[in-house]
Amino acid sequence: MALQAGIVGLPNVGKSTLFNAVSNSAKAQASNYRFCTIEPNIGQVDVPDDRLAKLAELVQPQRILPTTIEFVDIAGLVKGASKGEGLGNKFLANIREVDAIVHVIRCFEDENILRDEGDINPISDKEIIDTELQLKDLDSVEKKIQRLEKMIKTGDPKIKHGLEVLQLCLKHLSEGKNIRGLKLEGEDREAIADIFLLTGKPVLYVANVDEAALLTGNKYSDALVKAAQEEGSQVIVMNNSIEAQISELESQEDKELFFAEYGLTEPGLDRLIRSAYTLLNLATYFTAGVQEVRAWTIHKGWKAPQAASVIHTDFEKGFIKAEVIAYEDYIKYKNEAACRENGRLRIEGKEYIVQDGDVMHFRFNV
Repeated sequence: MALQAGIVGLPNVGKSTLFNAVSNSAKAQASNYRFCTIEPNIGQVDVPDDRLAKLAELVQPQRILPTTIEFVDIAGLVKGASKGEGLGNKFLANIREVDAIVHVIRCFEDENILRDEGDINPISDKEIIDTELQLKDLDSVEKKIQRLEKMIKTGDPKIKHGLEVLQLCLKHLSEGKNIRGLKLEGEDREAIADIFLLTGKPVLYVANVDEAALLTGNKYSDALVKAAQEEGSQVIVMNNSIEAQISELESQEDKELFFAEYGLTEPGLDRLIRSAYTLLNLATYFTAGVQEVRAWTIHKGWKAPQAASVIHTDFEKGFIKAEVIAYEDYIKYKNEAACRENGRLRIEGKEYIVQDGDVMHFRFNV
């Protein structure tokens, strides 16, 4: 399940520096230049999860495999992107393909780093990208309305319903609001699924602050937090340059010294990765055996056969039942046999909704 979070932002906000830190294996060129990242770079990163290490301590497997998500570094946006300005068309095509957006916003002052729009203004930066995405969505919505209006005479109730949802979206976008604010579900969501609206994607903001504001934030990040809260989004305050330095350190001992120097308890990247994982509406279940302890990614709300399919499609086709131990029970009783003896191993069928942290074993027959 290769779900992607796209890292976006105006030029020179620290976007590619963040990508370099997030994905040390896939370096993007980070320089003070408008369009330094032209083709989107993709980096696959492990999702930090203390539960995996604790299970491994008990099981002592031959290998430990965390779950992963992908981050995509997308070309910097400028005003007019929705009309093809700068690399607008490429930016919009790339952002359409990702599942969630990590929007990096400049919350630091540095006279050596250019800002075309003048003084530092995180709210304005946020609104520039919001507006460009809204304009592109307006275009997509209007085109689909035109298509459905030609078909309305057929009397198909799905077309009538689709038009109603699209008119709602049109009104919302015309008021300068993002589609995700409508919180569409079920058939309403399906009615617009084929036009892949950009402002319908979940968003997480990264306030890139200077070193002095790393722990406390500053007036710029405070303003961004307030604006994000109004739309129900989260802000992570980070210094992207420091995160890039931490990501280059190889030993945990060196990292601990670095954390102590800056008053950190963990890399901001770990918070970012976990938040992006949650933003994508994902959950984790585990398999635990002597060969490997492994974390598996599923969508929240998936039933046992769907969850089994991420291991192998045959597991879903021939699903019989699942043996399930809650993570807390596994840690308490220390192994599968003790969980079974104490009645903490459950047998679940096809309708079981997998819970985050479940330790599972599937029985199947193909």
